[in-house]
Amino acid sequence: MTLSAATTRGSMAMPRSLRHLLADRWAAVMLVIVAIYLIIACAAGTGWLAGNWNDRVGPSMAPPSMQHLLGTDRLGRSVLRKMFVGAATSVSVTVIATTITISVGALLGAAAGYFRGWVDHMIVWLYTTVGSVPGLLMMLALAFVLRDASVLGMSLRGVPAVSLAIGATAWVGTCRLIRGEVIKHQQREYIQAATAIGCSRARIIYAHILPNVGHLLIIKASLMSVGFINAEVTLSFLGLGPTDRPSWGTMIDEARMEISQGAWWQMAAAAGAVFILCLAVHVIGDALRDAMDPKVQPRQS
Repeated sequence: MTLSAATTRGSMAMPRSLRHLLADRWAAVMLVIVAIYLIIACAAGTGWLAGNWNDRVGPSMAPPSMQHLLGTDRLGRSVLRKMFVGAATSVSVTVIATTITISVGALLGAAAGYFRGWVDHMIVWLYTTVGSVPGLLMMLALAFVLRDASVLGMSLRGVPAVSLAIGATAWVGTCRLIRGEVIKHQQREYIQAATAIGCSRARIIYAHILPNVGHLLIIKASLMSVGFINAEVTLSFLGLGPTDRPSWGTMIDEARMEISQGAWWQMAAAAGAVFILCLAVHVIGDALRDAMDPKVQPRQS
């Protein structure tokens, strides 16, 4: 394999994978659903869609009606508005946590796989140590500590604290995956050619190796997103999530008291929103894995 062929393979494979993904009608429908969630999250995050979600808009625990499509909670607030803001919370946490996880895992994994020696030993020791601690316990402990922490005078309370707690516990699998792939690619001809023409180590890693394993990062990110959504809901349900805005987890927690009085709509709204988003992301992740797997894709001439 020549150097130019290797460096352009990633960019050529992406359009083919995208066409393969869109050819799957079920995955295309799920893409539309995720896009709707993203639009709702962006609109609600800016306050345009949900307005002031904390305002009392009707009587306490009013059932769904034409005036209040998803009813109201025990304080008379719109469940629909809270669900929209909850989408913004969940999407924000998932995007930030995924960015942290992929960035840390890819950088450490690439460094360990390429430099080997003491660098590899240190990084392997680090991810082995972190991976030996139960992920849920570490995530709960970090969320508890970070919610009262600050960086450069700025409080981490809320979405940043939850995102850091999730991202700091989820990078191990990505690091291990990328380390193995980098070790495999390091022995290939295009890396030897890049070394022979005098490319720096940083350029070899970032311009040649990582683009050729980028599809794995995309698949990993899509599959991890479901876990991050559930993690944010779990932390919020336990009182360790954002407290300055609604979350699907806090809505489920509040709805426990309402169900005993026959008000089921807040629980149904939050649980339904979580289920639909997780289903859509999971289907897209599986479709991406099939689309980017060379053993599944048809050969291109």
